[in-house]
Amino acid sequence: MPLAALLFLPLALQAGNAPPLPRAPLEIPRRKTDTKTEALPPSRLQQCLDLSRTAPVAAVVQARAWLDTAKGSARAEPGRCLGVALSAQEQWDEAAAAFLAARDASAANERVEIARLGGMAGNAALAAGKPDMALAALDRAHGDALGAGDAALTALLSIDRARALVALGRDGDAAAALAEARSGAPAEAQGWLLSATLSRRQGKLAEAQTQIQQAATLAPLDPEVGLEAGVIAALGGRDEAARKSFTSVIHAAPGSDLARRAQQYLDQLGPAAAPSR
Repeated sequence: MPLAALLFLPLALQAGNAPPLPRAPLEIPRRKTDTKTEALPPSRLQQCLDLSRTAPVAAVVQARAWLDTAKGSARAEPGRCLGVALSAQEQWDEAAAAFLAARDASAANERVEIARLGGMAGNAALAAGKPDMALAALDRAHGDALGAGDAALTALLSIDRARALVALGRDGDAAAALAEARSGAPAEAQGWLLSATLSRRQGKLAEAQTQIQQAATLAPLDPEVGLEAGVIAALGGRDEAARKSFTSVIHAAPGSDLARRAQQYLDQLGPAAAPSR
């Protein structure tokens, strides 16, 4: 297979074929105490979230028992933990449903939390291979974040919306979402990486090169950035730069799927030409 054909095999916006995972929930800030030496114990939600990282099956049992006794907006926290625990087991459909139920149970004035839960539902739906459902949740979450005036969260949700839009074949809308993300969160490397990948897929190699350079500035050790940089360099005829990028991926993430693909690309490029005397 020609190198150009092989390089276009990676899925849509992502450097790899794995579906995007839900964003990790932010830790709940703890209240300050009057004493300087004694900290408050973790909240019930934090305990449940911690358990989901080490024993997700037990966390599901705990979250469901908690839900059985919770009423009204108090159902939001156990619902959130249930979604996280189900995500840890890659039960994406069930996780998306749990996050949506938690979102709908949240108090109306908790706009940021509503947006965050909607984003988690959208990411779980993407992981389940349901971009239509994902986009519906992410569009609403984006609107909630805008309404709450949270620029950083709005930008992150724009990145997630772009993933869903690409999965639906709406590249133009995805490009607009990523432009919003770059403007709202210019220090977020993922926005620049995904922008570079989309520009490359659209044949805009000059734009892709500028965007991947910015991603590399922000995340110089990220193997996904290195892989995309190598792809863009190879398609631009800069074989030596491509070799350096692919080699960096192998060193940064040995034994990973990204490293395996980087080696495939190196094999397609062939050995470097001997220097002329």
